[in-house]
Amino acid sequence: MPGNTAHRATGRTDTPHAGTGSGRRVMRACAAVATASGPDGTPVLRRLASAPPLTLRQTGPCAVHLVSTAAGPLGGDRLALDLDVAPHTTLELGSVASTLVLPGEGVSELLVTARVGAGATLRFAPEPTVLAAGCEHRLLVRLALEPDASVLWREEIVFGRYGEASGRCHARFDVTCGGLPLLRQEFVVGEPALDASPAVYGAARCVGNTFLTASAGETVVADGVAVLPLALSGTLVSALAADAVQLRSRLEWGERAARTSMTAVAAGEREAGGSRIDDSGRRRIGGGRLADR
Repeated sequence: MPGNTAHRATGRTDTPHAGTGSGRRVMRACAAVATASGPDGTPVLRRLASAPPLTLRQTGPCAVHLVSTAAGPLGGDRLALDLDVAPHTTLELGSVASTLVLPGEGVSELLVTARVGAGATLRFAPEPTVLAAGCEHRLLVRLALEPDASVLWREEIVFGRYGEASGRCHARFDVTCGGLPLLRQEFVVGEPALDASPAVYGAARCVGNTFLTASAGETVVADGVAVLPLALSGTLVSALAADAVQLRSRLEWGERAARTSMTAVAAGEREAGGSRIDDSGRRRIGGGRLADR
């Protein structure tokens, strides 16, 4: 834990507001994490404010894990998480378990807002979000970066629990860099006719994305995963899978492939071995299959 009182995380628990629905009290809660530089320049947690069901626990000098202290989100709940990473500091945020979105009265919402300052580093990699049958959920991410910030942001969504149909989810991911739009991504889960289309999810039961601020040198395509350089800067790794374990494996493979491509570009040389460049300029590994799974 940080040793300087002026910069110690508050550890405060904000009282969530429970609104009144027709059958239950819906939850309104906002949790927050903020970093700062200590007197000696060491990054510390300046603020750690929990709001059940979003309970935050410090697990390292600049590491925080989300702990769910209530069921849900349930239909009608409005939850928010605010992250403020000060210049030249670091924050790693994960979770101790998956988030299970449950049905209820109306649409549940989770809004994650993050600001990452100059020279700062953010790693956001919680466990998957599971859409229980009958749920209606909205996931909104607003990420604002300074041009020299470093970010890894991973999101994983599972289409229902074992043996059940998926609930519905509308996910939106907006990234700006230096005030300019960098990425606008939007997708929907839980429309049976659309989900089953080979052009959308097909037989997959999970979808995930990782956003990286560093730019891959080329598009990389393999089984169920693609590494996509963005037009301005940055990289998006997108994957589909049959289950959460396979999804995590594919995303991590794509993240490694992106870093390999970044290293090759920085060194001014293209990686050899089992890769080839097709007519579209995409690099396929081992004929399009994952080489190290």
